[in-house]
Amino acid sequence: MKLDTLAIHAGQHPDPVSGAVMTPIVLSSTFAQEGPGNHKGYEYSRSGNPTRNTLEACAAALEGGAHGLAFASGCAATTVVLHTLPPGSHVVCGDDVYGGTFRILDKVMVPLGLRVSYVDMTDLGRLREALRPDTALVWLETPTNPMLKLADLKALCADTAARAPGARVVVDNTFATPVLQRPLELGAHAVVHSSTKYLNGHSDVVGGLLVTRDDAFAERLRFLQNALGAVPSPFDCFLVLRGLKTLPVRMERHGKSALHLARWLETLPDVARVYYPGLPSHPQHALCQQQMAHGGGMISFVLRAGPRGSVLERSRRFLAELKVFTCAESLGGVESLMELPAVMTHASVPPETRALLGIDDGLLRASVGLEAVEDLQADLARAFEVSR
Repeated sequence: MKLDTLAIHAGQHPDPVSGAVMTPIVLSSTFAQEGPGNHKGYEYSRSGNPTRNTLEACAAALEGGAHGLAFASGCAATTVVLHTLPPGSHVVCGDDVYGGTFRILDKVMVPLGLRVSYVDMTDLGRLREALRPDTALVWLETPTNPMLKLADLKALCADTAARAPGARVVVDNTFATPVLQRPLELGAHAVVHSSTKYLNGHSDVVGGLLVTRDDAFAERLRFLQNALGAVPSPFDCFLVLRGLKTLPVRMERHGKSALHLARWLETLPDVARVYYPGLPSHPQHALCQQQMAHGGGMISFVLRAGPRGSVLERSRRFLAELKVFTCAESLGGVESLMELPAVMTHASVPPETRALLGIDDGLLRASVGLEAVEDLQADLARAFEVSR
C-alpha cells in the first residue's frame, strides 16, 4: 500500500466486539487472565496495551520497519536507546541536535560513563575520523535542529558499517517524518521520532516513537521500555493515531507554504540568511532533492539587528509583534510557531558550541503551520516593520 493508505489503515481494524471503526481507547491498567499466565496477550498496561500496540504497528508500517515502540516522550525514546549501550561505550553524535538530546548525553549519560564525540554529519571525512572499532552508536538528525543541515544517510550508513561494524545508526526523523524520507531504507538501524511534533500534528500530546527492522535490538528495547516504565498513556496513543491519518496531506501543505515563505524571506533586507533545504541556496539542496520528497515545514533565518539596539533586542521585539505565528517551543502542529533557539530550545547547549553552529541571538526557527500562507506572510511583514 502507498503511505497515504498506510497512515489510515496500517495496524488498525474495526473493533471485533462493537465494530467501532476507530481504535478504542483501552484505559484498563490490568487484564483478566483465565488462569495464572494464561491470558489474551495482555497482562499489565505498562507491558502492553491494545491502543498502544496499534499505534506501534502503524508507525512501523509508515517507516518500513518490522517493530514499532511507543514512548512517553521523544526524550524517553532517546534515553531507552542509550540504555542499550554497555558502560563506557563510544557514541558519535551529530553536532547540531535538539537541545534535549544534547542534555541527555552530556548531563545524564556522560556522567554514567558514556563517551561522546560530536561531529558535523554533513562532512563524511569528519565522521570517518570519529568512528572507532569500539563505536557502539551513531546518532544524528537530518534535517538538523535548528540549522537544517542534511546528512547523506546512504553514504553515512555505508561508512559506519565499514569502519565500525558493531555500531548502530539511529536517525531522529522528527523534522522529515516518513512522508519525506525513510532512513531504514537507506541503511539506518532504527528511526526515532518525537511524536509530539508532526506525527501527532495538533500540539496536544507529548510522545515518542521508535521503529527498527532489527529483531534482537527490538527485543532489548521492548524489555527496557517495560522495565524503565517509559510508556505513553492509551489516550495519548489514540491521539497520535488520529494525527497520523492526516500526516501525508499535512506535510504536503507544510512544505508548500514553507517554500513560499523561504523564497520571500530571501528577498528581504531585514534577513541576513535563510536556512531551508528546499532553496537552491541551501548547501545540501542537491541532497534534499535526492533524499527527501521536499524541503519540509521548518525554516530558520537570521534577523539583522537594525538601528534600535542589539540583535537580541530586535529578536525579542519581532517575536512579541507576531499575531498569527505564536512565540512558543515545539513544532509540527497545525498552527505556526516561532522561537529563538539560543534562549529557548537550545539554551542547554553551551554558548561556545552555539556560536560555532551559528545559533546566535538573531537566529529564529519557524514551524510553518496550515494557516493561509498570505496571512502568515502578512504577519511576518508587519513584525519586520514594527521591530526595526
